[in-house]
Amino acid sequence: MPSDQARRRRATLIGFTAVLMWAVLALLTALSGSVPPFQLLAMTFAIATGIGVVASIARGTSPLSHLRQPWPVWATGVGGLFGYHFFYFLALRNAPAVEASLIAYLWPLLIVVFSALLPGERLRWFHVTGALLGLAGAGLLVTKGASLDFDDRYTLGYLAALACALIWSSYSIGSRRFGQVPTDAVGGFCAAAAILAVPCHLLFETTVWPAGWIEWLAVLALGLGPVGGAFFTWDIGMKRGDIQALGAAAYAAPLLSTLILIAAGLAPLNGIVAASCLLIVTGAVLAANEVLRRPKAPAP
Repeated sequence: MPSDQARRRRATLIGFTAVLMWAVLALLTALSGSVPPFQLLAMTFAIATGIGVVASIARGTSPLSHLRQPWPVWATGVGGLFGYHFFYFLALRNAPAVEASLIAYLWPLLIVVFSALLPGERLRWFHVTGALLGLAGAGLLVTKGASLDFDDRYTLGYLAALACALIWSSYSIGSRRFGQVPTDAVGGFCAAAAILAVPCHLLFETTVWPAGWIEWLAVLALGLGPVGGAFFTWDIGMKRGDIQALGAAAYAAPLLSTLILIAAGLAPLNGIVAASCLLIVTGAVLAANEVLRRPKAPAP
C-alpha cells in the first residue's frame, strides 16, 4: 500500500501536468485563428464539460450527482474558472500586455504565500525563495529584459490583472479547503463558465468561427488540454499534492511556452530565455525539494 508521502508525490505530479498543458496555450491559441476570446472560452469550456461527463460515466457514477454541492463550493469553482478569464481579458483590453501579464502572473507566488493559511501546511523559506526566483524568471521572460513603465492611464487594466492573480490563487487554495469535493465537480464549474461566456461574447464580440480543420483541431485541443483538462489535474494537485511546490513550479508554464514557440519557429532563442530558464528551474527545484527527496528508510 503506497505511503502518504508517495500519494502526495503522485498527486503533485498529476497537478504538474496542468502546468505542462498550460505551456501549449499560446501555440494552440495562435493556431485557433481569429476566434474572439469569450467565444473561444465558451467553446473550450463546453469541451471541458464533456470531459467531466465522460469521466463520471467511466467510473459508473451519474454526472449530475457531483452537482449537489454547497453554494460556497460553486462560488469558488465558477468564480475561479470564469472570473479569472473575465478579468484577464479585461486586463488585456485596458493595459499593455507585458505589464498585465506580469501582474496576473503573481498567482503562483500568492498560492505559496496563502498556503500558510491552510491546516497542516508549513511555509518554509525555500518555498518563498523558490517562488520569488520563479517570478523573477517569468518577469525577465515577459519583459524580455526591458524595464517596466507603469502608466496611470492603465490603472483599470492593472487592477483587473491583480484581480486575476487574487482570483486564481484563491480558487487554488479553496480547492484544498474543499478537499472533500470530488474532482468530477469541476465539470459542473466548466459548464457554468461556458454558459456565462455566451452573453459576454454576444455583448462584446462578433462571432467568428474557426476557418479550416487546423483551427478546429486547435480549439478541440485547447478544450482537452490547457482550457479544459488542465483544470481537472490541477484540482487533484491542489487537493492532495504539495501545494507550495506546485505554486512555484507553475512559473515553468511561460518558460515552456516560450521554448515551444522557439521550436515552432515563432520566437527567437537568446540569452534572456537562457537566464529565465536558470531562474525558473532553480526556483522550482528549491521549492519542491521536499517532494524530490526520497523518504528515509524505516529504522530496523
